[in-house]
Amino acid sequence: MRIVRRAALAAIATLSLTAGAALAETVTVTDVTGREVKVAAPVKRVILGEGRQIYFVAALERDTPFEHIVGWRDDLPKADPESYAAYLAKYPEIAKLPTFGGMKDGTFDVEQAVSLKPDVILMNVDAKTATEEAGYIDTLAKVGIPLVYVDFREKPMVNTEPSMRLMGKLFDKEKVAEDFIDFRAKSIKAVTDVLADKKPAAPLVFVERAGGYSDDCCMSFGDENFGKMVEIAGGRNMAKDMIPGTFGNVNPEQIIASDPDQVIVTGGNWGAYVPGGNWVGVGYGADEAEARLKLEALTKRAAFTGTKAVKNGEFHAIWHQFYNNPYQFVAIQEIAKWLHPDLFKDLDAEATFKELHARFLPLDYKPGYFVSLTDTK
Repeated sequence: MRIVRRAALAAIATLSLTAGAALAETVTVTDVTGREVKVAAPVKRVILGEGRQIYFVAALERDTPFEHIVGWRDDLPKADPESYAAYLAKYPEIAKLPTFGGMKDGTFDVEQAVSLKPDVILMNVDAKTATEEAGYIDTLAKVGIPLVYVDFREKPMVNTEPSMRLMGKLFDKEKVAEDFIDFRAKSIKAVTDVLADKKPAAPLVFVERAGGYSDDCCMSFGDENFGKMVEIAGGRNMAKDMIPGTFGNVNPEQIIASDPDQVIVTGGNWGAYVPGGNWVGVGYGADEAEARLKLEALTKRAAFTGTKAVKNGEFHAIWHQFYNNPYQFVAIQEIAKWLHPDLFKDLDAEATFKELHARFLPLDYKPGYFVSLTDTK
């Protein structure tokens, strides 16, 4: 972790409080950690502590998603290059946006952030420890720049709604935020109501996080994120009792012994991180035929030899970034169709995602977010 230098602190302390000078109203918001933070709203100048936060900003500011963004972390082109390319094609000015490194890896430039005079810095809650250890909150407070935490990754099924409401208040888009939350709730209810009525047996599901990203096996999810989505969709998350937190690892022997009924691999185009890797490149406009071939190759690893999931072709891939944005309800619907195809034969997750784009997002929808070996049966 990079230590904030005394010289930098001294330089920052000399800056004026221009970030809050021309504000119409100061509001007190409560972020997902329970911190009460005073912010001048509606915000006009915003730094995104992660580039993928554009997923929720775009849902609130559909017409001009980058209007108030003055800087962002540099992760989107690497973690989701197809979405970045689509945004770049429509908003070429984003190529000139100042970029930052991450809090957790110690490459966030606090001096640069102050020079951009933001009204607020949005930070993911998983960076909280690093942010506090570096003293950034106090440093920024000295020059009147608030920092608020949101969360769509650590406990997304708990924190998505409060995070969207918080952003709605900051951006003066509270009605849009509530409309989004309502759409999300109804989309999830389309699954949970059927399950509550029919009470089907829950298949055992192993979710492999970023399968093929490395040769190691296997990263997975505990009782949150995709692990929780599986349970909401009517399955049993195999790693629930093996991983105490949101993220962790399961060894191959545990998978073989548990013999999951179905396997879901999260994937994306990670060529910037692992060129030529074995990851399954699902995502915005992905080549589904190529993704399916790579998914099939992952079934041949030792951890899955002889499992029911492989024998029955119940091996699926889903866009990894559903784990880090407010669109998880689309993933829940698709997973429900995989786990209970007879119950959800009329449920169309892709249609739900198309409606989300049509109602809330500035990009046209492109398929490619899901592939399954059952598609070839």
